Amino acid sequence: MPSEEKRLPVPPFTLETAMQKVRAAEDGWNSRDPVRVSLAYTQDSKWRNRAEFLAGREQIVAFLTRKWNRELDYRLIKEIWAFGDDRIAVRFAYEWHDDSGEWYRSYGNENWQFDQNGLMKTRHASINDLRIKETERLYRWPLGRRPDDHASLSDLGL
Repeated sequence: MPSEEKRLPVPPFTLETAMQKVRAAEDGWNSRDPVRVSLAYTQDSKWRNRAEFLAGREQIVAFLTRKWNRELDYRLIKEIWAFGDDRIAVRFAYEWHDDSGEWYRSYGNENWQFDQNGLMKTRHASINDLRIKETERLYRWPLGRRPDDHASLSDLGL
């Protein structure tokens, strides 16, 4: 994506535009398409994901490919926590299972910073995994985008 292209909405954020950005990020991650997701980040984006540090789209694509090869049937909900001119903080939870069929719900917080074109240049993620029973799953929509009428994290008591 050429640097002059914009990824709407762009900073400075309002509550409405920050919420749009959060939903767009959730939709992208629920696609489980590493290349598509990477295009929301600057070419030189810096990440901290748990204890892993990444720099640039190539590393982002490699990381997400590994992630979704391990975290099967991944479904994610993000919710805005706070925002500023060019920053957004979210909380999230996602459900997935490993190749042995063990289910998990992973909880976390992310802090994002955007450039003037609306691309994320910094992402810090802290995440914890909780093993759950298959019967405890709360995210049962078909793989892909979360339906608009599906409960939010707050609605689910998460």
